[in-house]
Amino acid sequence: MKQKHKDRPLPTNRQIETRFTLIRTLTAAVIALAGCLVLILVVSEEPWEAFSAFLFGPLESARNIATVFETAAPLVYAGLAVSVMFSCNQFNMAGEGALYIGGLVASAVAVKLSLPVVVHPILALLLGGAAGAVVCFIPGLLKVKLGATEVVSSLMLNYIVLYLGVYILNYFLIDPAAGFPATERLPETAQLSTLIPRTHFHVGTILAFVLCAVVYLYLYRSKQGYAIRMVGQNEKFAKYSGIGVGGTILSAQLAGGFLAGMGGASEILGSYTRFQWVALPGFGFDGVIVATLAGNNPLLVPLGALFLGYLRCGADIMSRRSDVATEVLSIVQGTIILLVASKLFLQRVKHKYIVSVAEKREALQASASVPQPEGGESNA
Repeated sequence: MKQKHKDRPLPTNRQIETRFTLIRTLTAAVIALAGCLVLILVVSEEPWEAFSAFLFGPLESARNIATVFETAAPLVYAGLAVSVMFSCNQFNMAGEGALYIGGLVASAVAVKLSLPVVVHPILALLLGGAAGAVVCFIPGLLKVKLGATEVVSSLMLNYIVLYLGVYILNYFLIDPAAGFPATERLPETAQLSTLIPRTHFHVGTILAFVLCAVVYLYLYRSKQGYAIRMVGQNEKFAKYSGIGVGGTILSAQLAGGFLAGMGGASEILGSYTRFQWVALPGFGFDGVIVATLAGNNPLLVPLGALFLGYLRCGADIMSRRSDVATEVLSIVQGTIILLVASKLFLQRVKHKYIVSVAEKREALQASASVPQPEGGESNA
């Protein structure tokens, strides 16, 4: 057993980063939940019942578990979108507007076109993704051509997209018989099939988790993905290495916007019977939280989204069963983000581990370079 332990290969730098991303996130979650328990003990007359509902309520039934996945699905799309754009060191916040316009365009395709069952939702998803790509492309283009700060331009663009979308909804897509601002009912040919009865667990939820593997391969196994990460780590070095920085930045924004747009289209086609968003849904900003928890790693995005979905489902159950409001969740989320976003949180532990791995690697290289006597043993 000891020999097997010695022969185990040492972790690579990427594996170390992935492990510590998980460790930091789990540690932050434990600290946040401990603080949540203390707060509930102070404000609630039935603290244990409230905390039990918050922590274990989502696991009580198959329907609650499906609700966790439903809640996490749009967060996965948004988290992937943000991860791609942040990997290029572009803090584009237009994922919110991209997600909104993706849902609107998918709804327009659904109610205005008559297509076969399989073709209809696929076309709606693709065109919704294309609309989202255009939205996120604009701040990237302003950054590359005019040097505009992408954070400010993208935040302002979200509200331009919102009011443009509300105008289109009210004057071109509204159903007067609905009694509120909404499109006509989405035809069944365009809706994403529900996989679990009495829930909104639909095909788009599965697609979201499949896309995590696709985006990982794109970022870590393709030439364009390497260019995106290189520009994100050191833009000047990437430029002198022959990478087209401007084109790479724009491609990252297009890819991120397409994912966000697909997320909005999937949410509308799978969980709604009409498009009725007259405000930003908030999923795009939640994607920043998910990407932060995942360390911009697409394979960890599902864990961050499911964790956030679990907390939201638990907070909703707790508010219905106890005297504790759902705003407790905001405190938990804020604490986790503060700890995970802090560069110094557990950084000393990480450095010690990296040094120990480097020392072991040097020792192995030194032992491998020592010449061995012929015959296996020395005559001396």
